[in-house]
Amino acid sequence: SQTPINRHSLMALETWLKQLGANRLSNNPCCWRLLMPKWSAEIQFEQEDFRITWEYDGKRSQCCLPYGLPRIDVEAAITQGPN
Repeated sequence: SQTPINRHSLMALETWLKQLGANRLSNNPCCWRLLMPKWSAEIQFEQEDFRITWEYDGKRSQCCLPYGLPRIDVEAAITQGPN
C-alpha cells in the first residue's frame, strides 16, 4: 500500500480498483467508475497523472494526482469523496 502507483503492474492496479468496487468503462479501458450511495467517482489513468472526477448533487469536482504517490494515499483520496 505504500508503493507508488507507478511501481504497480497494470494488472495489480486493475485488481485494486475492482477491490474498491470500481468497474471499468467499456468505451475506455483507462477509465473506471466507482458508485457510492451519495456520489460517484470516475477514475482515469492519464499519461501524466491519475485524475479523479467526483459527481454529487449535480456538481462535479476533480483532482489530479501524480503517479508517484503511494497507493494508500490515492485510495484515501478516491474513497474520501468530494469535499
